This record gives sequence, C-alpha cells and structure tokens, in this order.
Amino acid sequence: MMARVHKVEMLQDFIRTVLILGFMSFSGLAVAQAPMAAPGTLSYEMSVASSSSPSSGAGSAQNPFLGSVPAGKATSQVLPITLKDALERGLRYNLGILLSEQTTEGARGQRWQALSKLLPHLTTSTGEARQEINLEALGFPANKFPGFPVIVGPFNTFDARAYLTTPILDLQSLRKERAASEDVRAARYSYQDARNMVVLVVGNAYLLANAGAARVQSAEAEVNTAQALYQQAVDRFHAGLSPQIDMLRAQVELKSRQQRLIAATNDYATEKLNLARVIGLPTDQPFTLATKTPYEPLEGLNLEKALTDAYNNRPDYKAALAQVRAAEARRRAVAAERYPSISFNGNFGDIGLTPSNSHETFTVAGTLNIPIFQGGKIHGELIQADAQLKQTREQLDNLRAQIDYDVRTAMMNLRTAADQVNVARSNVTLADQTLSQARDRFAAGVTDNIEVVEAQEAVANADEAYISSLYQHNLAKVALARAVGIAEQAVLQYLGGK
Repeated sequence: MMARVHKVEMLQDFIRTVLILGFMSFSGLAVAQAPMAAPGTLSYEMSVASSSSPSSGAGSAQNPFLGSVPAGKATSQVLPITLKDALERGLRYNLGILLSEQTTEGARGQRWQALSKLLPHLTTSTGEARQEINLEALGFPANKFPGFPVIVGPFNTFDARAYLTTPILDLQSLRKERAASEDVRAARYSYQDARNMVVLVVGNAYLLANAGAARVQSAEAEVNTAQALYQQAVDRFHAGLSPQIDMLRAQVELKSRQQRLIAATNDYATEKLNLARVIGLPTDQPFTLATKTPYEPLEGLNLEKALTDAYNNRPDYKAALAQVRAAEARRRAVAAERYPSISFNGNFGDIGLTPSNSHETFTVAGTLNIPIFQGGKIHGELIQADAQLKQTREQLDNLRAQIDYDVRTAMMNLRTAADQVNVARSNVTLADQTLSQARDRFAAGVTDNIEVVEAQEAVANADEAYISSLYQHNLAKVALARAVGIAEQAVLQYLGGK
C-alpha cells in the first residue's frame, strides 16, 4: 500500500513538472515565432496616361498609389478643394504612402535585430524542480559501490540565476548591422520617392478633373450655340427662307452637342471620384475644384542643370546607392565568417534545496571561436553575395540612364506641349471667327447651314485640342518636377496652384 502511495506521489510530481516545463516551452516558442516585418525597400513606379483617368486599366486596382484610406465622415457641405489641399490629403491618406511608411518601419525592425547581436543579452530564470535520480544510469552500479544508495530522492532543487552573454569581437554581426543600417536609409529614401509619386498621381488626377470641368463648360457653350442656331433655322423655315433640311440639320447638330454634354458631365464626375479616391476623401463627400490651372510658360529651363539636380535630389537614386552599400556590407559580412570571434558568457545565482537553503554560485567564461572548415558554406554564400552586389550595381547604372531619359523626355514634352497650347489657342480664335461669319452668311441667306454645322464642329475640335494641350502642358510640369526629384517642393510653384 505504501509503495502504491509512493508511486502516486511520484506520478503527481512528474505531471506537475511536465506541465510547468510545457508552459515555459510554449511561452518561449510563442515569442520566437512572433511575426517580424520583412526587409526591403519600397520601389513603386507607374506611368500616368495622358488620355485616361488614373483608375483606368485592368491592373490599376493593384497599384497602391491609386488607392487611399478614407479619413473623416462625409458631410452635406460642399468642400472647396484646392490643389494644395489635394496634395496635402494625398500625402497623408494615399495608400502608397501609408504602405511605404510601414516598409520603413519594417526596415528599422530588421536593423534592431542586427544590432541586437552586437549588444549584451541579460536574462534571468527561476525554477524549482522535484526529481529522483537513478545513480546506476549515471555510472554508479550497486555491485561496485556496495552500501551506496542506487536511487536518490525524491528531492527538490531551487535555482534562481542571471545569465549574461555579450560579444567582444564579432566582425560578421558588425557588418550585418551596417548593411541593415543602409537598408533603413534606402527605405527612407524610398519613402521620399513615394511622396513624389503621390504628388504625381494626385497632380495628374487634379489636372484631369480640371480638364473635365473645362470640357463640361465647353460642351455647355456648344449646346447653347447649337440651340440658338437651331432656333434660327426653325424661324427661317417658318418664314419660307430656308428649306426643311436646314432645320433638320441644325436639330441633329443640337442633339449631337447635347450628347457630348452628357458624356462630358459623366466623365467629369468620374474624374472627381478618381481624385477623391487617391486623396482619401470620405465616400459621398461633395466637393468642388477651387484651383484653376491656366497656361503659364515655365521659363529658365536648362537641361544640364536639371540633370545635375536630378542626380542630387532624386530619392530613388539615393535609395539605389544605399542598396549598393548594403550589398557591399553583406558581402563583407559573409567574408567575415572566416574570422575568429570572441564572446563573454557568465551567470550568477542561488542554488539549493529551497530558497532559504541555497548558496551563491557563478560561472565566468570567455570563448574564442576559430572557423577552420565549414564544407564550402562560406564559398557558396560569397557567390550569392557577389551576384546580389552585381545586380544592385547594374540596377544603379540602369537608374542613372533612366533619370537621364526621364529628364530629357519631360523637358521635350514640356516644350512640345507649350507649342501645342499656343497653336490650339490660336486655332480656337480662328474657329470662333469662322463660326461667327458662317452664322452671318446663313442669316443673310447667302448659303445654307452646312457651313454653320462645319464651323460648329471646328469650334468643338479646337476647344478639345486646347483643353488637351493645356492638360498635357501642366502634366509635363509635374512630370518634370518628379523627374528632377523635387515634385513635393516645386509642383505648386510650377502650376501656380494654392
């Protein structure tokens, strides 16, 4: 009976010990498996189509710069949104900028992980165990030690201890920390590049909406003109001065202008929705565009200065330089695996049967690790590091060429768009004069209204050409500011917006 009780007590002690150890193991595993942010830098690029809205295309939903996190609640009050307001909201609520912020935080977390390997680690543990030991399993057989007990225990063991581990010389971890620091710099530059990208996207959306508003105004004026010409044709028909075909032709032209007005109004509403989408306006929030973007030539342009400024200012170029330095540091970290390392380890604590019956003990140790042979592991890692370094350098060279291309293209587009604006503006004046003379000739009965209808089409085409060229010119300014790397600082100055 006593033996059975003794076995039950042993089983209870064993279960308690297993539960305690299991809980401690689970807690440590949960900490070890906590998710960490992945390293990397943000590099988003997009092309802004000059003839379509930012959200057109099948892949637009996958571009974070075309989305946002809406902030606030919609009100019935119509908000006047200036270009400056739109840019400020975009820089706060655009999804691309928010994701870039988190990418930067992830890089900072990776840097702290690398730094932790260079700093001391201090931990404490306190435990109490109950155990029973079979000395025969430890090399003390009963036949060789007569009278010596084979089974010792059960007895308690209490141990409270602090552990200190610190590296003294670890070139590999040091170079990994430098690489992680360069990754943080690259992420910060990429964040600045993302801000410039938001300026480009928001500026494009605002300019598109402004162009849509101009198209609505132009279409309304064309409808009014077509209505007046139709009434004139009706009056002349009833007076017997014109055939019915002139009245029907004027009526067809009026319906065509009305259809264009409906389409322009819908396009304008869609473009306003796109603008609200990229700047994080609440859903169903009514607003108006408070900034007009008239034609203003951009003077004092110099290609060589623009290229120099681009290499000095472009955040994506600075990020690429930081990525090259990070790859070089990682390559040196791999090479440092061949070098010796020195570390210090020590612990201090109390151990005994109970907390009141314990004694201080400590251990101090210095360790020198000398790699001798690792089976080609370092050689393989060096091959990978060299390949990564070569890739980052090639990407840097490609980016230099891309910057040159961006600046030259933006300046050519700006000059071409300025010439187109001048020609289109002159053509609008000529088309208006042609329409005025055609109306006078028709009113005088010199000709039928075919000339009038043709002149109306010419005015509509001239207005559309002017609106499109003005949009292209202003967008070229934003693209130039983006190409030089100063979009956030210069776009309002270039566009004259407030």
